[in-house]
Amino acid sequence: MSRSPALTLVASTTGAVLVALDGTVLTVAQPTLRRELHASFAQVQWTSTGYLIAVAGLLVLAGRLGDRLGHRRTFALGTLGFGAASAGIGLAPGIDWVIALRIVQGVFGALLQPATLGMLRAAYPPDRLAGPIAIRTSAIGVSAAVGPVLGGALVTTFGWRAVFALNVLPALVVGVLALAHRPQDDAVRPDAAPVRLDPLGAALLGTALVCLVHTLVGLPDSGWTVSAALGAGAAAVLSTGFVRHQRRTANPLVPLDLVRSPAVAGSLGVLVAASASLFGTLFLTGYFLQEVLALDPLAAGLRALPLPVAMVFAAPAAARLQRRYGPRRTVVTATALLVAGILVLSRLGPTSGELAAGTGFLLLGAGFGTVMVTATAVVVQRAAAAHAGVAGGLQQTAMNIGPALGVAVATTAAGLAAGGAHPDGPAFGAAIGPALPVLALAAAAGTAFALALPRHAGPPEPGTAPGEEPVPAVGRPGAGR
Repeated sequence: MSRSPALTLVASTTGAVLVALDGTVLTVAQPTLRRELHASFAQVQWTSTGYLIAVAGLLVLAGRLGDRLGHRRTFALGTLGFGAASAGIGLAPGIDWVIALRIVQGVFGALLQPATLGMLRAAYPPDRLAGPIAIRTSAIGVSAAVGPVLGGALVTTFGWRAVFALNVLPALVVGVLALAHRPQDDAVRPDAAPVRLDPLGAALLGTALVCLVHTLVGLPDSGWTVSAALGAGAAAVLSTGFVRHQRRTANPLVPLDLVRSPAVAGSLGVLVAASASLFGTLFLTGYFLQEVLALDPLAAGLRALPLPVAMVFAAPAAARLQRRYGPRRTVVTATALLVAGILVLSRLGPTSGELAAGTGFLLLGAGFGTVMVTATAVVVQRAAAAHAGVAGGLQQTAMNIGPALGVAVATTAAGLAAGGAHPDGPAFGAAIGPALPVLALAAAAGTAFALALPRHAGPPEPGTAPGEEPVPAVGRPGAGR
């Protein structure tokens, strides 16, 4: 029984790494996949878009299923399904099969991702969650660093199908172990109130997220067309309907005490702002490194290597910083690092060397890694154990919407700065100077959300409403710090 938290941490981290590695190696494999399957650029793009839409639309519902069925069971189902879909993609005879199976993989990925956080919430006391979350984040950073190199080696040696075969054995092993290991604290207590589902709420939220993500993903190529405006409008109407339904139903999909918590809402806002600014910046700098500096993909990846390396070291540091200084000050400081990194990269030019780019990416990684660990810890800590899956689903939803939003903002800003240039040429890459400050403003907006985070680490004190700060006792040592 004492080994259960350690086993849970290994399973949670492995699941998160599987998903992160899958995304990074796919980007390397897509050009070869397109040539061998005689696919169009639009079809290859759908291998990513279909997966993203499936994940974004189902994450919160999947988290709620985990709360009802048990996070370990949901994790096992998601992991085994993810591995089976990966095996199917590796054997797919054509691009249509790849797209369809990527959507299936996204469905199982949605089951898998919230469960990785839900299991941690069930296995560790709230005041000890920051450390396991930091380990999980460090592993994701390692995946980001290793993914492109590993993917390139696999594609070069064995072909594009090998990058999907990479997932199969780890997913099988972890999924079977998760099914076999059933600790007592994972069982549903007979006296616990049953977690009820909300089919209408799930349909409204899922459809709203699908419309939003589909619109954001399409903006870089098509811009603000009538179709994009209709998609955004549909997302707004459905979101309004979802909020009204949640206020009236007796069994809301998203518990009201969770979303009403300023700490949780602020953390989700910080995650959206930070991930949007980070991925928008990476999108633009990728064009700059390859189109303006004429670096090949491997050289460009090496130039950006300080970012994942900084994430690896920032994650455990973040766990210590929030214990000492509190989540609010930690995130505000980390956001400043993120803004500084974007502004440093905005100064890059044709004659810029490795030091300037490395400094910018180092600041980006340090800032984002710290924000991710701290904000995620607050979301999971502030959720009751019965709602841990929904909390994990909300966190993962923020981490899926943010990148899509950031790339859309980056494309719009760079296109305007380049005089409407299509994002395929050097003019687009050269536009990072005026475009990146827009993303720096997006990152700085995260500071406003960060002010809602608690001043002190850990869950609320007894008698305190979720998200509220305890009133310092007069004369208590350290009160008001």
